Amino acid sequence: MNETSQFTGSDPTFSGSKAPKLKYFISILFLLLLLLPAFMLVEPYTIIVKEYTIVSRDVPSSFDGTVAAFVADIHHGPFFGIDRVKGLVRRLNTIEPDMVLMGGDYVHRDSKYIAPFFEEMKNIKPKLGVFAVLGNHDHWEDAGLCYKKMEDAGITRLDNAAVWVKKGNDRIRIGGVGDLTTDIQDLRPVLDGAKNSDFVILLSHNPDYAEKITTDKIDLILSGHTHGGQLTFFGQWAPLNSTMHGEKYRTGMKTYANFSIIISNGVGTITPPFRLFASPDIVKVVFKKAY
Repeated sequence: MNETSQFTGSDPTFSGSKAPKLKYFISILFLLLLLLPAFMLVEPYTIIVKEYTIVSRDVPSSFDGTVAAFVADIHHGPFFGIDRVKGLVRRLNTIEPDMVLMGGDYVHRDSKYIAPFFEEMKNIKPKLGVFAVLGNHDHWEDAGLCYKKMEDAGITRLDNAAVWVKKGNDRIRIGGVGDLTTDIQDLRPVLDGAKNSDFVILLSHNPDYAEKITTDKIDLILSGHTHGGQLTFFGQWAPLNSTMHGEKYRTGMKTYANFSIIISNGVGTITPPFRLFASPDIVKVVFKKAY
């Protein structure tokens, strides 16, 4: 009788252990698949502030502790309305930056978004000014109108141009180049009159332009364009990436022998208006003098 009981009894390996675990795993997987689209829709609204500190002997004493806010890829348009632009302006003002640097792609899909966008930018008034270059989307919509509205908003245009920004008895050089795919790039105005000992910031919408830098005069490059990949596998890899150099220039700060580069994830999105583990960001840069 004991042998029969053992033979006809249920197998605990299958009915008592594996089956419930498998059902639990499938349930969790199904729940995650349901939540994933919601997460992808919500993440574009979760703008974070990424802070970096640049320590360099080239930072003049008067600029020690100076704060710059860098913003790119707003894509004001059907997916990033004017109320969100106003919210972005308020967020920038809460940082209280000494200067605001803008990396292009301000509008998306239609030139009608240009004037309203730059009208809102008038409400940013840092002490040292607002400086900007255009991105490929701005050229596709209407570069000439962008330049006009930038000027009306008091924003200094830096496409293939540069200015000296003064503070106290010191100055730094801020310049930019035209977009890599829709414009020409002329670095000569940025380098003109600058010495190796000067602190020089370069705005380039597309980070791939960093591959063309051979001078020692550039200290920091600020770029956008990639959206951090926009859709990534846990922030580690993006299947679709607008940089030609893979993960090298997708996001974050990289330091090389001649310069450092910071690539922003940007603020807005292109179609489809989703993000996955590539949170939109504003970049806050604090400049510190190395002694």
